[in-house]
Amino acid sequence: MRVQENSFILFVTALDYIEEHLTEEFSQEDIAAKCFCSLSSLQKTWKICTHMSIKEYVSKRRVTMAGRDMLSGMSVLDAALKYGYNSHEVFTRAFSKVWGISPSGFKKEWKGDCGLYPRLNPDYLEGDEIMNYNIKKFDVRDFYDYLRSQAGTYVICFDVQHLMQINEDQGREAGDKVILEAFRRINEAAGEDKVCLRIGGDEFVMITESSDRKAVEELALSVLAKNGQTVAYTGGVADVSLRAGAIMIGERLKYSILCEDFNEVLDMARESGRVEFKG
Repeated sequence: MRVQENSFILFVTALDYIEEHLTEEFSQEDIAAKCFCSLSSLQKTWKICTHMSIKEYVSKRRVTMAGRDMLSGMSVLDAALKYGYNSHEVFTRAFSKVWGISPSGFKKEWKGDCGLYPRLNPDYLEGDEIMNYNIKKFDVRDFYDYLRSQAGTYVICFDVQHLMQINEDQGREAGDKVILEAFRRINEAAGEDKVCLRIGGDEFVMITESSDRKAVEELALSVLAKNGQTVAYTGGVADVSLRAGAIMIGERLKYSILCEDFNEVLDMARESGRVEFKG
């Protein structure tokens, strides 16, 4: 068990270092030195926990944050420089690889929030086997106060159907394209006035600010109407289909309870094939 705890501490230390230095230049050797471990141990632990390389995680986080900054009015060049890209061309390649669109096209077409790859939020409990443990949840603490302010309104919960199978059978590039397309559909339906968050590997929420059950259902159905449409990746196409349920935010919101409600309402939707409601 001590080995498992040490591995988890190594991962969290590395995660904290990366997040604190996203706008600075650093190397993987710098992270390993901060963690007092070898580079190979760091890379192995990170890969086990996230199923991606450190380089890939850093790139996804930087272009996610750059996207948020650009939607807040920052220029493409300033965003590139802020996150360590020394040329417009290098930034455009990195950004387009994650978002499937150029930075200038993104500024014109994307609406609302763009948290495609939020900070990871590890949750380690005694007894977890880190060697078989994949860190899947994201940190949404920045939005928690906003969620609490929306008591009495619905949050729509979405999850992507068969993502694990897509990753296994068609590869992680296909899985990434499916995630992006799912988020694009949710973001498009939300427009500019509703916040959308990715809270897990295949899980999203849309904060509707509405207590009108019929209107919320119609909003969810507008996303589900595109189920079965495909997205292209290198070597083929992948089906993109989602499930949806809605939860009413209570007066005394606890994140752990919200997650339990999320799982419950999506289990109901999985069984019924409909948009389900809780609360």
